Amino acid sequence: RRKFGPLGWGIPYQYSDGDLTACVLFLEKHLYNGPISWSTFQYMVAAVQYGGKITDSLDVRMFRIYTEEWLTPKACEDDYSYNPDVPIFKIPGDFKYVIPSDLEHEKYRTYIESFPEIDSPEIFGLHPNADLTFRVKEVTALFKTLGETQPKGGGGDGGVSREDVVYEKATDLQERLPEDYNEDDYKAKIQKLGGMAIPLNIFLFQELQRLQNVIAKVRFILAQLQLAIKGEVVMTAELQETLDSMFNAKVPHYWENTLTGDEFSWRLPTLGLWFTSLIARDDQDRSWLNEGRPNCYWLTGFFNPNGALTAMKQEVTRKHKGEKWALDEVIYHTEVTEYNGEQQVRSPPPEGIYIHGLFLDGAAWGKHEGHLIESTPKVLFVGLPVLLVTGNIRKDEVTFKKSYFGPQGAYECPCYKYSSRTDRYFIFFVNLKCTQERYPNYWALRGTALLCNQ
Repeated sequence: RRKFGPLGWGIPYQYSDGDLTACVLFLEKHLYNGPISWSTFQYMVAAVQYGGKITDSLDVRMFRIYTEEWLTPKACEDDYSYNPDVPIFKIPGDFKYVIPSDLEHEKYRTYIESFPEIDSPEIFGLHPNADLTFRVKEVTALFKTLGETQPKGGGGDGGVSREDVVYEKATDLQERLPEDYNEDDYKAKIQKLGGMAIPLNIFLFQELQRLQNVIAKVRFILAQLQLAIKGEVVMTAELQETLDSMFNAKVPHYWENTLTGDEFSWRLPTLGLWFTSLIARDDQDRSWLNEGRPNCYWLTGFFNPNGALTAMKQEVTRKHKGEKWALDEVIYHTEVTEYNGEQQVRSPPPEGIYIHGLFLDGAAWGKHEGHLIESTPKVLFVGLPVLLVTGNIRKDEVTFKKSYFGPQGAYECPCYKYSSRTDRYFIFFVNLKCTQERYPNYWALRGTALLCNQ
């Protein structure tokens, strides 16, 4: 799975023969002590031998599910195969992945030598689209390397130099930059929206502060860069890096990161996408400030999406003050609505918030079926309909899940800020409906997740 990037493992781990040997020795000793306790064996493999080096919580879940699916009594049956019952694409050479039960060493060698050169992703539980994800990753890395090795000379006779191109681009970006936010002004407008006693208003205030920092920094660097190109100020290393990045249509490092490498704004692959996101974020925040809360929130447009959901949960808890709800007992309740886009949402929900802009990776959403379905071949990302997120006390949510999602339960789909799937960018779990044939473990092995950015 490691070659498929975040779709396979959130963090790539270096497993070794020592891990395998430890599992084999444990199983051997376990066999001599009587019948196999499969739950014990699964725990030792997933949580101790291999799991001891796994640090990401979702990767821990992934490995646990592998043991639940593969380390079971059915693996000892003669007709057991790792092939999917109905593969989406043909397995190379119609090869059957089975556990041989021969007694001769040579037959094992012959079987091993007959393996396909490239294994189908479906053998690991992934969708065939994972192979396309891998190839896109490889090609992207290749072009990045080629771009970094290109000469950085100026223009030839009669040509336009790099500096001229960047100067014009800087002028264009300055003209499109949103106007600055005045703290006294937006404090007064937030007071009209109910003041700082309302959790989501506090969240809006913090978002505006961070957005203004980004706008001010970009405006200052663009002005300094133009002066440096004209020779009026010194071309520092930061300005030179900005010039090179803008010429290559990349986001300058210091627009995305602080001096210590922490996230300053948001991470996107190209300058065009980054600046478009800046305009969209400004539109959402300015509209919220001037016209009141939106009916539907663009979760991607927040610096701190976890903060928005936490503020919403606080407001829901306060609404149920009479029922003595405690914030510690309130968990997220999610429902996929029938709204295909934010334009269809005419009013906010009675409790909680509507959010849009999430993309499914590793699966698709059946609008007519109302549950997860297989991805269309060669379609890597699928937009999720508008999502309702609110709060509910734990015991009521458990009762709701049993009645709404059926005996197989819901797939707890992780939602990430970026395609890099680590705990650092994890936002929350979204409960998605699935069928008994394609139960939650099936989608976990598919690597199904929600992303704020494609």
